[in-house]
Amino acid sequence: MVNYYDVAKEITNELSTTLSKINGEDVHKLLLEIQKAEKVFFVGVGRVLLSLQAIAKRLAHLGINTYVVGQITEPAITEKDLLIVGSGSGETAFPLIIAKKAKQFNARVAHIGANPESSIREFSDLFVKIPVSTKLQLPDEIPSVQPMTSLFEQSLLLLGDTLALMIIREQNIDMRSLWKYHANLE
Repeated sequence: MVNYYDVAKEITNELSTTLSKINGEDVHKLLLEIQKAEKVFFVGVGRVLLSLQAIAKRLAHLGINTYVVGQITEPAITEKDLLIVGSGSGETAFPLIIAKKAKQFNARVAHIGANPESSIREFSDLFVKIPVSTKLQLPDEIPSVQPMTSLFEQSLLLLGDTLALMIIREQNIDMRSLWKYHANLE
């Protein structure tokens, strides 16, 4: 019988290793981009999109204007805004097209991914590398016992929560006050 605690420990060890290998200076640059943006947009597909949606929601709880590309209330992007692209490979067609489009409107673009040499690089102002296994199987990737790109999606979500806590601490936000931003029609 497979032991739950053993498997959970493997996953949390992978996450701990991965998060410790993300460049803190790049994360700080992303934090500054988020803070100076008028609006922060997110684009990704599949499970990456789910992680990005959770990050967008958490940042919205901090009073940041966030939008997921394609949502019905998405406003126009401008030169005052930031697009955060989540794509491990940096080759996924939809995020690539949206990054190119955002640059046409002079928005800043941050790519969170695993491949610094991806096609999105041409349209990115900032790259934050999550050095995990991707479908490209690059040589410096952190291997995972998990299926497909689970480690990337999990690390992306935790990176977003880390950014949120950094903002809370930097701005000395009282966490109890954040409930005013929480959904209340539930």
